[in-house]
Amino acid sequence: MGKNLFIVGLDPFHLHQLETLARASEYRFFSLISYEKIKCGSSFPVREFLEQAPRLLTDYPGRVDAIVGYWDFPVSTMLPILRKRLGLRGPSLEAVLMCEHKYWSRMKQQEVIPKSIPAFQQVDPFDPEAVRTCSLDYPFWLKPVKSVRSYLGFMIRDERDFATALASIRKGIARYAVPFNYILNRIEMPAEIRAVDGYRCIAESLISEGRQCTLEGYAQDGTVNVYGIIDSVREGKHQSSFSRYQYPSILPQQVQQRMIVTTQKLIKHLAYCDAPFNIEFYWDDRRDVIRLLEINTRISKSHCPLFKMVDGEYHHDVMIDIALGRTPRFPHRQGRYATAAKFMVRVYRDGIVLGVPGPEDVQRVRERFDGAEVQVNVIPGMRLSGLRDQDSYSYEIADLFIGADSHGELLANYREALTMLPFHIVYNKEST
Repeated sequence: MGKNLFIVGLDPFHLHQLETLARASEYRFFSLISYEKIKCGSSFPVREFLEQAPRLLTDYPGRVDAIVGYWDFPVSTMLPILRKRLGLRGPSLEAVLMCEHKYWSRMKQQEVIPKSIPAFQQVDPFDPEAVRTCSLDYPFWLKPVKSVRSYLGFMIRDERDFATALASIRKGIARYAVPFNYILNRIEMPAEIRAVDGYRCIAESLISEGRQCTLEGYAQDGTVNVYGIIDSVREGKHQSSFSRYQYPSILPQQVQQRMIVTTQKLIKHLAYCDAPFNIEFYWDDRRDVIRLLEINTRISKSHCPLFKMVDGEYHHDVMIDIALGRTPRFPHRQGRYATAAKFMVRVYRDGIVLGVPGPEDVQRVRERFDGAEVQVNVIPGMRLSGLRDQDSYSYEIADLFIGADSHGELLANYREALTMLPFHIVYNKEST
């Protein structure tokens, strides 16, 4: 009998990937709250979602074998609540929040891997004395304790930057603070953490020297396993915007192993279990120092096509195995290509979109490059500043997943594919 899998935020792009898994015939996929509702709105009505979803599950006439998701907030923090109601396996809400709450996470990291984290402190953006009372030396990063995709994250170089960033944060922080606080109120937290709610920020000294990567792994039955390491290449102002994710990593093996050991130590300390995760690091190659950036309590959806092209399977496979209580047996280097990347096509000025690649353009790319996938994130008539949840310095207008047999060929394939995807944007003269 097939397994009934409910996906929170199911979208067509990833449904296609799920339906082409090697064991897809063993599963039935159901949408539990649509992607449009949970990720595309101007707000996140988490209370409504958490009231609606159990009713949908109760009304389903069959067995619910697993509830899964591959999106960040609010999906990642809703999953443990929904699973607990049905007695399904998964990490506790507390363990998830100790990863997702940026300040709480740093406090827990400080207990077990103090040499692998930056100096940090919490900041109240509504405090008139916030600039004066922050003790970190410039420059540093400032961001809400809960956001996604570097939303409202700013490089702070001086008091002027600080004041400007705080004004922007005060204006936009409620989008995540309100629903995040609703989730936080469901658990008991230490007093020093409860005071740092979703309306607070974290300031962190810079750790972005060197090379960045992400480890994809899972925790199960007391063990922590890493099955892939992906390099994250940045570009743009302050090197704050992702240019591409490239798999497999070309970092030295001994550096990768140190990151794995650090990951295992931290995940066990957090008592995070029965779920996948991804964790981001920097390696300062000049000083041979590794620094932990953040933990995410899910697989990275951005990496799914990369694993397919290099290893031969989308890593939704790992997510499903863990949710069903099975030991993952993910393939290794059985894919079509030696290397693959997700390229983020970005622009750095606001403007109006007049034209985008059509279905025939996307199909040409797919025919030219076997296994390539394209996502266009804008539509004609859209103002770029209307894109939701962008970083503070750029607009991600498209994503291109492509593979190759070498690093040089990968970059050449990307450049060629980009010429096949016509965008027409009229930029604001005053944009920078």
